[in-house]
Amino acid sequence: MDIEGKRILVIGLGRTGEAVCDFLLEHKARVKVTEIRNTEELNGTIQRFKEKGIEVEAGKHTIEFMLDTDMIVKSPGVPHLPQVQQAREKDIKVMSEVELAFHFLKGKIIGVTGSNGKSTTASLIHKILSDGGLPSYLAGNIGTPLIRFADNSREDHIYVTELSSFQLEDIQYLHAPVSIILNITPDHLDWHDSFDAYYSAKKNLLLNQNENDMAILNRDDPLVWSVQKKTGAQVFGFSRKKRPVPGCYLNKGWIVVAHPDEVKLLKPSEIPLHGIHNQENVMASAIVGITHGLSPSQIAQSIQSFKGLEHRLEKVATIKGIDFFNDSKATNVDATLKSVTSFDQKIILILGGRDKGGNFKKLKKSLKKHVRKAILIGEAREKIADSLRRSISWETAASLKEAVRNGYDAAQPGNVVLLAPACTSFDMFQNFEERGDIFKKEVRELEKEIG
Repeated sequence: MDIEGKRILVIGLGRTGEAVCDFLLEHKARVKVTEIRNTEELNGTIQRFKEKGIEVEAGKHTIEFMLDTDMIVKSPGVPHLPQVQQAREKDIKVMSEVELAFHFLKGKIIGVTGSNGKSTTASLIHKILSDGGLPSYLAGNIGTPLIRFADNSREDHIYVTELSSFQLEDIQYLHAPVSIILNITPDHLDWHDSFDAYYSAKKNLLLNQNENDMAILNRDDPLVWSVQKKTGAQVFGFSRKKRPVPGCYLNKGWIVVAHPDEVKLLKPSEIPLHGIHNQENVMASAIVGITHGLSPSQIAQSIQSFKGLEHRLEKVATIKGIDFFNDSKATNVDATLKSVTSFDQKIILILGGRDKGGNFKKLKKSLKKHVRKAILIGEAREKIADSLRRSISWETAASLKEAVRNGYDAAQPGNVVLLAPACTSFDMFQNFEERGDIFKKEVRELEKEIG
C-alpha cells in the first residue's frame, strides 16, 4: 500500500490514534485528525501533533473536514458516524488500525477474539511462545497497537493480537493464519446496531483464512462452533464437555491435547487461574503451543507459572475469613455469570455501572444459587434492581467505598465479596482498571481498619 503524499484522516486521538499518526508521518502521508474531545480535554496533545504538521479538528466531526481526504483510519470504539458512511458512499477507503498495520506487517498474526477471556488467553499464548524461545510479541487491544510493530517487523515474528469487535468490524484484507474465537455472548450492544452486527464483526477474523491456516474454536459454544462453515482453515476445537480431534479437552481428570495423538498436559487443579472458564482459555492456548512445535511439558510449565492478569478474578485480601476478589473486567452479563460460578462459597456481589445493552434477567437463576446479597452501584442500578426483584436480596450504594463496607457487613466468614459489575465503568471511572484499583484500595483500607 502506497500512502506517501496521501491525505489520510485519523478519527480519534487516543493511544491507537496517536500510534497511527506517528506511523503515517513516518511514511510521509499528509495527516489530519478529528477528535470529539475538545482542546482542554486533550491536555496539550493537539499542540504536540500540530507541531508535527498534523491538522487537528477538536470538539466536533464536521462533514467538510472528514470528506476532504483520500483515506480514513478509525480508532477502536469510535461510534458509527453518518459522516463515515457518507465517506464510503464517495468511495473513500475506511479501515481500522489493525487493517492498516496488516498491509505493512511482516510475520504472522495470531488473532484472539471473543466476548470474554481475550486478554488472558492472548497473554498466556504470548508467554507459552516466548518461554519456548519463539519471537513472540503481544499486540492489539491489550498491548501495544499493532501498527507500532509494522516498521521493525520480520518474517519470523509472531504477533499475538487481541482483537475486539470494534477492530474487526471494518476488516477486509487482514489475514490471521491462526485465529481463535473463545466465545460469543451479547456485548457492546450499546455500540453495535444489533447482536447480529456484533456477531458478524467477530466472524470477520476468519474472513481471509485458507487451507494452510488454523481456526481454534470453542466446541461448547454453538455460535462459535458454527462459524467453522465460514472458514477454509483446519479447525481445532477445545471443550470441557466433548472430545474434538484435533483439539484439546478434559478427559479423566486431565487436560489433554490431541494433535494427532492424545497427550496429557496437566490437571485442572494445576492451573493457577481461578474459575472453570480459565480451563477453556488454557486449552485454546495449549493448542497454539503444540502446533508451534513446543512440547507438552514446556507448555504445562508455562501455564503453571502464569500469574494471570490484574482485574480478572484477582484475589485482593482475606479479612476475618471473608475473601475479596476483584473482577472489574467482568463488564458484561456473561462475564459476571462465569465469575459467580467460579466460587463454591456464597457471594456478596457488587454489580452495576453503565449499561451496554445487557440482559440482567439472565443473572437471576445463577445469582439465586450462588449469591447471598447484591450491592448495586452506578447508572444501571435501578435497571438491575428491576431485573433481580424477588430473586435475591439487594441494596444500593452511592460509591465503591460504601459498597465494599456494606459487602463486608453483609458477609459471613467463609463468604466472598466479589466485584463483577456486568457493566462498563464509564459512569463513575475512567476505565475498568481505575474501578478495580479503587476497589482494591478500599479493601486494603478496610483491612487496615479491621486489623
